[in-house]
Amino acid sequence: MNAPGRTHARITAVTSGKGGVGKTFVSANLAAALARQGERVLVLDADLGLANLDVVLNLAPKLTLHDVFTGKAPLDEAILPAPGGFSVLLAGSGMIEYSRLTPDVRDKLQDVIDRIRPRYDHVLLDTGAGISDVVLYTVSLADDVLIVATPEPTSLTDAYATIKLLAGSQPARTMHLLANQTRRHGEGRAVCHQLQQVIDRYVNPTLPRPMQLDFVGDVPYDTAVRDAVRQRQLLLDVLPGCPAAQAIVAAASRLVAR
Repeated sequence: MNAPGRTHARITAVTSGKGGVGKTFVSANLAAALARQGERVLVLDADLGLANLDVVLNLAPKLTLHDVFTGKAPLDEAILPAPGGFSVLLAGSGMIEYSRLTPDVRDKLQDVIDRIRPRYDHVLLDTGAGISDVVLYTVSLADDVLIVATPEPTSLTDAYATIKLLAGSQPARTMHLLANQTRRHGEGRAVCHQLQQVIDRYVNPTLPRPMQLDFVGDVPYDTAVRDAVRQRQLLLDVLPGCPAAQAIVAAASRLVAR
């Protein structure tokens, strides 16, 4: 529910330094976990070039963000109910033309977010991976950022590059970290500590105010995740008691508490 005195959604950009770390899987299941806590939640597929939230949720929308941007459909008709009790605004295959940040894309994204914000308690922006201008602009529209990373060296390197760029261009933004596909207890917190050490050494000396990563949890490697993705179902629906699902529920609770 909206916090006392809060009349519009908390907007969180879910992003990652590289693809393949489970960002969209996290976005969808995190939305379901937030919905189960009584939050009114919408996930906006902001990966305008390579959208796949519809695949993860096994949805075949007739209307998408593309139709809203081109004026072919009103916003209300493009917002769909999703499994898990939340709403989605999906990007379509035609969105490739919006994969570059033009003044038109900026204005339309801003307009859509301004219109959905009063209707929900939490809006998740499932961004593209990397540091393209569209991703950076999408993140700038959020109140805070959730970085999804795995313990793999390439993921950590790209996560650091993303954090460094965001901290320099948007220094006031809160950055959370969720470690995905961890293999042992405490590995996620170790990943956060490792990134924070590099940030303290190379990034914070350049900032007016030091940036502290907020660790919201780790999602352990779990074969149930692979099975849910293959079935195109939410993990929280098919195996809510598995370790990965429980970890996502715990992360959602921490985000709400923050």
